[in-house]
Amino acid sequence: MPSSPVTVDPQADIVIVGGGLVGSCLAIALEPLNLRVVMLEAHAGTGMPPVFDQRNLSFNAATVNALTALGVMPLLAAPSGPIRRIETSRVGDFGRVVMQASDYGRSEFGRVVIASDFGRALEQRLSALKTLTRIRPARFTATSELDGVRQVHYIADGAEQVLPCQLLVGADGAASGVRSALAINTTSFDYRHDLFVAAARLDRPLNGAAFERISDHGPLALLPRGDGQVGLIVGVDRADADRVMAMADAEYLQYVQDRFGYRAGRLISVGERSRYAGRRDVATALTAPHAVLVGNAAQSLHPVGAQGFNLGLRDALTLAEGIAAAASIGDATMLQQYVQRRREDRERTLAFSHTMATLGTNPLIPLRPMRTLGMALVGRVQSVKDRVVAQAMGLGGDVPELCRDLP
Repeated sequence: MPSSPVTVDPQADIVIVGGGLVGSCLAIALEPLNLRVVMLEAHAGTGMPPVFDQRNLSFNAATVNALTALGVMPLLAAPSGPIRRIETSRVGDFGRVVMQASDYGRSEFGRVVIASDFGRALEQRLSALKTLTRIRPARFTATSELDGVRQVHYIADGAEQVLPCQLLVGADGAASGVRSALAINTTSFDYRHDLFVAAARLDRPLNGAAFERISDHGPLALLPRGDGQVGLIVGVDRADADRVMAMADAEYLQYVQDRFGYRAGRLISVGERSRYAGRRDVATALTAPHAVLVGNAAQSLHPVGAQGFNLGLRDALTLAEGIAAAASIGDATMLQQYVQRRREDRERTLAFSHTMATLGTNPLIPLRPMRTLGMALVGRVQSVKDRVVAQAMGLGGDVPELCRDLP
């Protein structure tokens, strides 16, 4: 590390490391506060970052509410797909759970958005912010805390820079460099399967229905996109993942159809497949002096139930509310209140996601009666079903103001 780094903008209020989904949304949410916000982005700014690919993002009702209020949803160029009905079942078990939005006085539970379209909408919204400084490409390298000021070290234009600020926000993903620099550990769980994500076509429209099929090999899901295609998510045992990845499209479609069945229709084509490891990494702490973690830097979840980004957005919006109310940005009181406020939602969502991923995919025969009973309880006991629906929509408990339904 050079001995004489260049100091840049000692008056920065907040430095966000990471310009992905959650970091960008946080920057937008901070706009009304008229703070000096700096965002360090690894991406060069030409083209789209890799996170904004052809993946299908499932936005629950709370997220749709918030992104509409933040001015992002109106900027989507491609049509999003409403989720009006959710059907969950498990291969080899009796029973299924069907939830209809109309039963809860709603037109939909949420929407399916194409990640690349969402990325373009975020970029358009970020470009209009007056108080945001974006430094890209920039590589975060280290941080230290001195006399109540957080020093952020990064490399840009081939030189090391130091940026003092009141609050450092780590929004730099599951392999967070900020988290490592703060010496915050993680607890991890490997679900031992990989996930293949692609756009596909069926021989008939889903008409707002989302299907989730749980199997010993991992979850399968069909999501209603707004462009006439469906979002296809397929979990595969890691030992078999290379073989599945190498399949030609016709063989892959038959492989998925054999596992999924024909309840939703017949698959007739599939686009390029992306592959992701099924694992969970949870930070053992959310804060350090004048620093906080949000989104996947704080917790990266198994995709089953589509809770990851929705939870991360609630992190960002809760943090923005805490900053707005704080007497001193980034002090111990503000960070403690943030941790306390996030505890219930975070713990409940982590438990919900992990239970669905582990109980649902465990092939042990003794668990089958428990799984079947669980399906029956959710499907038939209204109070249980109501809790599942509230959790799925992101509207249970103390959620940020922007996430709530308008009166």
